[in-house]
Amino acid sequence: MNSPRVTQLVPIERVERLIHLARGEKVLLDADLAALYCVETKALNRAVKRNLSRFPQDFMFQLTANEAEALRCQTGTSKISLSG
Repeated sequence: MNSPRVTQLVPIERVERLIHLARGEKVLLDADLAALYCVETKALNRAVKRNLSRFPQDFMFQLTANEAEALRCQTGTSKISLSG
């Protein structure tokens, strides 16, 4: 028998540190959102794509190469994958 999944609240300060500004919108990167949910980024992206009808139309967008580079410089992240 599987044990019930334990759900813990994430401190708001941790989430706030993950919010970035892109195209004038407050966004979370897929990798950061996946980490909050303790899943792999590719698993999160697959789940979202399989269930697109459950999300608002503006739920996600892909950064351009220039946007990703600017964000990488802004955050000091050494690698940001555009493919998820």
